[in-house]
Amino acid sequence: MVDDDVCAVTRTTDLRRHARLLHQAHDARLSGSRPQASLRRVVSRSWDRVLSYGVAPDGRTLDDPARPDVIERRRAQSPIANVLPQLRASLTAVAEDAEHIMVITAADGFVLWREGAVRVGRLADDLGFLPGADWTEAAVGTNAIGTALAEHASVQLFSAEHFVRAQHPWTCTASPIHDPRTGEMLGVVDLSGPAPTVHPTTVALVQTAVRLAESGLWTQHEARLDGLRAVAAPLLARERGPALVVDDHGWVAALTGLAPRERVAVPAAGEALLVHGLGACLPERVPGGWMLRPSTAGEGVTRLRLDPDGDPPGAVVEAREQWRHALSLRHQQILALLLCAGSAGLDAASLSRALYDDADHLVTVRAELSRMRRVLGGLIAARPYRIAPGVEAVPPDREVLTRLLGPATPLQPWP
Repeated sequence: MVDDDVCAVTRTTDLRRHARLLHQAHDARLSGSRPQASLRRVVSRSWDRVLSYGVAPDGRTLDDPARPDVIERRRAQSPIANVLPQLRASLTAVAEDAEHIMVITAADGFVLWREGAVRVGRLADDLGFLPGADWTEAAVGTNAIGTALAEHASVQLFSAEHFVRAQHPWTCTASPIHDPRTGEMLGVVDLSGPAPTVHPTTVALVQTAVRLAESGLWTQHEARLDGLRAVAAPLLARERGPALVVDDHGWVAALTGLAPRERVAVPAAGEALLVHGLGACLPERVPGGWMLRPSTAGEGVTRLRLDPDGDPPGAVVEAREQWRHALSLRHQQILALLLCAGSAGLDAASLSRALYDDADHLVTVRAELSRMRRVLGGLIAARPYRIAPGVEAVPPDREVLTRLLGPATPLQPWP
């Protein structure tokens, strides 16, 4: 069997023999007997999830795909639509030549676009692999799209690594695509085709196409910031004190009277926002973004602590006023670790080991930190991840740490 990496095969893999071993492993897992060969860990984890969902290995009945008007609405709402021409240029012609189809889904597994080889498209129709279908693990079992969504990582699957037997004649390679501004997963880009067409270079091909598309999204983001700078210039010229203009995601277009910075927390109408070096701000709408300026004079001390029992549970920021930011349980765990880590901070590998007992979840950790920094803005610094300089960190007590992370967690510092 191949190593536990993204590629399902190597250049020298005997595909017939490998497929036979995978079918034996599939039958053994379902019968409860001992398989002759082990599955890759990513496949084993997926099968565990799929079994917990109650997916039937022989199931073929799927929900009807969404109506055409729903599909068109979802396509129009997807940020991926902005870089669809780039993805088509990178993958569609290759898919047709290689007897594959290119499939793009939203972050919930909803199939948005499918194009490529006509013959393979007809086979996909028979499988229910259509625009408007739900292609998550819970709906159709282990597959590269659903598993990439669950693992937050690129995945290639071959033959009987798919859980549902109807998918065994297939190979598929999928990679998540993220919003470079926020780290949010926007969906998955996939190449699928007949199992004998599997090749390890397909992984690099799909990943490269995704990186180019993400670069295109970033270029569009910079163009929008340039437009916002034209709006900001006359506004800031009239300001006598420190102020900045940011976009809807907290990216700074222009500022005055402050040290340079890239980003603050996400502004919202009527909600106080704490900006380090500026203090409490009440965001004001301007065309294409927000104006932030201090609501009172002076900076004061900023403290950051964790309150898992608060309403809502999450982070508490204390300065001249107090703000609460709701955090998921995972983000509470990450913040607890950072509050205990001190100025040295933690890199992604250390956080992965603390949260998952291994260093294999770097992509997941980075995505979670990106989402968390979108909420807390400049209070969390990167490279390494740490509480920002000038912010007083209040480590949680042992009882909170034990509840969030288990009894083996030291108070401070985290190793």
